[in-house]
Amino acid sequence: MTASKRMRRALVSVYHKEGLAEIVKKLHEEGVSFVSTGGTQAFIESLGLPCEAVEELTGYPSILGGRVKTLHPKVFGGILARRGNVTDKEQLAEYTIPETDLVIVDLYPFEETVASGAAEQEVIEKIDIGGISLIRAAAKNYKDVVIIASKAQYSPLLHILEEKGAETTLEDRRWFAKEAFAVSSGYDTAIFNYFDNGEGSTFRMAVDEPVHLRYGENPHQQALFFGKFNEVFDQIHGKEISYNNLLDIDSAVTLIDEFCELTFAILKHTNACGIASRDTVTEAWRDALAGDPVSAFGGILITNVAINKEVAEEINKIFFEVIIAPDYDTDALEVLMQKKNRIILIRKEAKTPAIQFRSLLNGVLMQDKDLSIQAAGDLEPMTEKQPDPGEIADLLFANKLVKHSKSNAITLVKNKQLCASGVGQTSRVDALKQAIEKARSFGFSLNGAVMASDAFFPFPDCVEIAHNAGITAIIQPAGSINDKLSVAYCNEHGLAMMKTGIRHFKH
Repeated sequence: MTASKRMRRALVSVYHKEGLAEIVKKLHEEGVSFVSTGGTQAFIESLGLPCEAVEELTGYPSILGGRVKTLHPKVFGGILARRGNVTDKEQLAEYTIPETDLVIVDLYPFEETVASGAAEQEVIEKIDIGGISLIRAAAKNYKDVVIIASKAQYSPLLHILEEKGAETTLEDRRWFAKEAFAVSSGYDTAIFNYFDNGEGSTFRMAVDEPVHLRYGENPHQQALFFGKFNEVFDQIHGKEISYNNLLDIDSAVTLIDEFCELTFAILKHTNACGIASRDTVTEAWRDALAGDPVSAFGGILITNVAINKEVAEEINKIFFEVIIAPDYDTDALEVLMQKKNRIILIRKEAKTPAIQFRSLLNGVLMQDKDLSIQAAGDLEPMTEKQPDPGEIADLLFANKLVKHSKSNAITLVKNKQLCASGVGQTSRVDALKQAIEKARSFGFSLNGAVMASDAFFPFPDCVEIAHNAGITAIIQPAGSINDKLSVAYCNEHGLAMMKTGIRHFKH
């Protein structure tokens, strides 16, 4: 506890007044005087407390429709003056500028105004000038001044007032300054991103209130999540969500969003190990689980329809980490909540960013999300034989899955059910062999199944292996100088091959 200072005069000018009354009453009890603007002054006076108007201090009225209120030397001089500097003290006396020891200010709701879809002129008027200047000035002079830059700091300030009265330490003031610069930098980031309009000309990202996770990918790694998880999900049951849970949840959501028909998916380490589209949620679950009942242990479950009791009882037979659905029947929740640590999430209607970024080396990679979804009309035949309607449906299904599988990736599908996949292999041949072996180990016949590849075939070896396993139709992006070799093999052996023209690498 060092460099304790007493607050004697406070400048208060806030847009949001919730929770302010308790603060100013306590400050008044401690003998702190107030200077304020417009609505905040009226609010303080409505509590029966004296308050000087900024106009009285500066000798100037609020002008330009309220754009200029506090931008004046008599305001900023009292904030920025260094109390231990003789010259600063002399100038305060010369120009009759009172010292300000506490600044309570917040900023116009810029992000909220943008999110509301307001017209540009209304958005521009919500770019705060006086408030942001007061925050920076007070935070810069934290050795002498306390800055409260948002209502999020009301509680810490009130705690100090209750514990120590109007006294603050240097450590207190520096902490408030740090929080203030977080507010100002986040505000400026939001404004920049509005003007940048998604061009990505400069990388700027600011998220408040991190969630402290139990650990990172491994127990010896610390981890935080910067985001607004509660805007996307309601967690209605279970333990705290972990770093790895979040990775899998993100993958699960992006995968299920590819499907309009009733679909159930099981993911493990961000890859689908089982997925099926069916007429009922119970059928979809059973066929998704059949794709790999071993890997489903400890997995992430997701569906795009409500969970009923029937399927809940089936699901409850295995151990899993997380389940995600748009809703749950009451009796279904009674079943699923039998395991106290099981994470149950309700997915909300919420937009997620259309860009992705990740840190590496000494910088950040940023790219558009892979939001391409091919339909039947987007496919181009490469072979003499054409797939029938059932094969087309399966090819599109398989292509969606391979898009969300780690490269090199192969997916094998039959009747809108994942039979098996080979993922994360250094060789596409190895990925295919892995998928075939896995499908057979779980009793799938691949006769009449289809295959999707996330990238082109440089040689016809994969096509030959697939044909020998019973595959009848293939979908791939094409683009190899040796495409003709794969096409020739398909024509010779009666396989259908369709071209998407879009590669789906995933690291």
